[in-house]
This record gives sequence, C-alpha cells and structure tokens, in this order.
Amino acid sequence: MTISQVELASLLCSRLCHDLLSPVGALNNGLELLADETDPEMRARCFELLTDSASASAQKLKFFRLAFGAAGGFGESVDNREPKELIEGLLADKPRIHLNWTLDEQTLPKPAVKILLNLALIAVDSLSRGGQLDIGAETLGGHSEIVVRAAGEKIAMDEIIGRALTGELQKGELTSRTAAAHMIAALAAEANGQIQVIADDEMLVMGAALSS
Repeated sequence: MTISQVELASLLCSRLCHDLLSPVGALNNGLELLADETDPEMRARCFELLTDSASASAQKLKFFRLAFGAAGGFGESVDNREPKELIEGLLADKPRIHLNWTLDEQTLPKPAVKILLNLALIAVDSLSRGGQLDIGAETLGGHSEIVVRAAGEKIAMDEIIGRALTGELQKGELTSRTAAAHMIAALAAEANGQIQVIADDEMLVMGAALSS
C-alpha cells in the first residue's frame, strides 16, 4: 500500500493533538476555576491541577518530540537514560503499570530509540488494567535488537495496529491510531529489519531486529 509522506505526517499530527487534548484541556479548566474561586483551599487545589496538567503536557511533548519528530537536538546515537526518563514520564499517572528496564547498552542508534519508544507507547496503551512493562535492547556490531513485553489482565491490542507494525496494513486502515505503527514499520525496513508481534489476552510481545 502506497502512502504519501504528507498523509502520514497529517495523521501523526492528529494523534499528537488527540493525546495532548486531555492535559491541555485540564489546564484550561484549571485556569477557569482559578479565575472564579476565592476560597484558599480550593485555589490551592486549582494550583495542584494546573501543576499536574502542565507536567503531563510537558512530558508528552518531550516523548513525542523523540518518538514522532526529527529530534534534531540528538546525535546519531541517544543516551539510554533519555528514553527511560521519557517512558517513566509517560507512566507518571499510571501507578498500576510497573516498568522493568533492562538495557545494558549506554546508547542506541536514534532509529532504534524511536522504534523502542513507539513500541513502549503501544504496550502502555494495551495495559488498560495495569500490569508489567518489560523493555530490553542491545546493540552488537551495528545490529540492534529491541524487545517490549506487556503482561497483565485482558491485554487490549488492536489487530490493525499489529498489522501496521508488521507492514501488512490494508487499504483504508491507515488512521491516526495506526499511523505511528506504520511509521516505525517503515523505519525498521529502512534499517534492513522488521518487527514481530505476538499477542494474546494476557501478554503482548513486540520485537524489532535492525541491521543498520
């Protein structure tokens, strides 16, 4: 299936706007409440809401900058502390998801980090009832391998997203929900690699093998 770069960019922007709508909307609501509130305790609660919403917005923007964008501030390799902090920020309001980070390498190529972040985002979305998120990666001789595993009750994995990840998206299935998965499948193909997906009701395993 042929997809124009303009169409893909538009759908990725739609996804980004959708994910930012909630925390930015909460900021707006907090400001409206603060303008009309005179009770000191309620004003303090409004400030808490504003602080939480501003933090969530900033965390999501930082995540999407590297996961979706060009991330010009980074070199060809990215320190692994960066994606770890971004994923921890993504989980800040999801206390029922436990992160197990097992990366031995100090750095990963930027395309590998972008794929890792997007796979992590899909895994987080699948853990609607909480669970365990395991992330591992290693690089040897220019060959990178990434594994993201989500385990929990009633894994929510859309089959269409799975097809997008493996490059099997069908006509009419490219939407703002599948655009990111299609993008990282293309990134993996450019790196002479591929993405594999195994899913059932209690576990989702996604792996990427990249040769360059």
